[in-house]
Amino acid sequence: MPATHPVVEVRVSTRRRKTAAATWQGQKIVVTLPARLGSAASTEMVEQLVRRLMARQPKFRSSDADLAQRASELADKYLEGLRPGSIRWVNNQNKRWGSCSIASGDIRISDRLRPVPGWVLDAVLVHEMAHILEPNHSAHFRSIVARYPKTADADAFLAGYTLGLGAPHELDMNTPQEDSTPRCLTSPRAIDSSSESCLGLS
Repeated sequence: MPATHPVVEVRVSTRRRKTAAATWQGQKIVVTLPARLGSAASTEMVEQLVRRLMARQPKFRSSDADLAQRASELADKYLEGLRPGSIRWVNNQNKRWGSCSIASGDIRISDRLRPVPGWVLDAVLVHEMAHILEPNHSAHFRSIVARYPKTADADAFLAGYTLGLGAPHELDMNTPQEDSTPRCLTSPRAIDSSSESCLGLS
């Protein structure tokens, strides 16, 4: 799978006099610039902000091979070294974060997860791979998933991310760089079907 690049939307604001900001909105980056900024300066600032924001989200450049490598590392650490039949990014999962075909062990991960922190993606990978060991969301399944220490935090993050797709990650040119990971309090509900298990939106 080739490297993925997000859509960049540039907006001009009369309310901004000196500062410019870049924000994730879903899978696109929205850059807001002061109205008085010249075209050359605008281009340079957009490129700088997008570059800095993308550096925080390396999964946008992640290939299927990268995803499989990360899944293998997690499986070796938490899931007895199992391997899925296949694993890849997909763009047709709009109501779930990932899915696992129980019969084949094939895992698909929604590319809407590319902007999230790596530890959140890791939790989804562990969740889907755990279905290869346990198809249902049973107590045994939950005990397997709980081996990954940030499972509960990731569930909370995804609940908030779902609500607005999601709490934006913003970079402002005139403010220090710091962690902008949103904190949420509710957890999503997992979905089951006879042939497929997934971590979903509702």
